Amino acid sequence: MVTITGEYQGELHCSAVHGPSGNVLATDAPKDNQGRGEAFSPTDLVATGFATCIATTMAIFARRHGVELKGIRYEVTKEMSADAPRRISRLSARVWLPAEAKKVPAGILEKAANTCPVHQSLAPSVEKVIELIWE
Repeated sequence: MVTITGEYQGELHCSAVHGPSGNVLATDAPKDNQGRGEAFSPTDLVATGFATCIATTMAIFARRHGVELKGIRYEVTKEMSADAPRRISRLSARVWLPAEAKKVPAGILEKAANTCPVHQSLAPSVEKVIELIWE
């Protein structure tokens, strides 16, 4: 179990503290929703969680096969719904895998990407696209 604490600081800004590590992050509402876009928005954090979860889960699966995937790079694009209620409608992740990834048996990393905990936690209505790019 992990506890995260936080505080609304006004002007649509929040801070959050990760209990186990003490790391702090800030959020702001996006420019298209009354904010100034000065930090990650809450939905940006969901998109970030999606991409980092994919990378982390692939690294865990690769590690089980004796392969270190240091150098995985990723990019995630978040699209919001055009209709109400405001929500994430699509997350599209591109993941560049280092050459070492070829040492992992076929299909393992694809399975990891598509079964990461964040992917499994998102509503079925959120379109989730993952593109793996092998270097």
